[in-house]
Amino acid sequence: MAFGLKKKDIKEWKTKIDQGELAFLTHFWLDDRFPGYKMVTKVGCSDMNRLIEWGKNISYGPNGYIGGKTGIPILI
Repeated sequence: MAFGLKKKDIKEWKTKIDQGELAFLTHFWLDDRFPGYKMVTKVGCSDMNRLIEWGKNISYGPNGYIGGKTGIPILI
């Protein structure tokens, strides 16, 4: 469950994605699959090659997420 997001934040995130930027959105999030985590950062980009290359550089796991250095899962 995501919460703590404002429509303005989501709109800005989507605009950056549409412009081909790597866009990051961090928010409070509760999910039984990630016990102990209370926040998540989602990454998006309309340029799939750019997103894939970014993902390779951070070595995200087979489930589409990595444990961030701050302890926040990053979803791709």
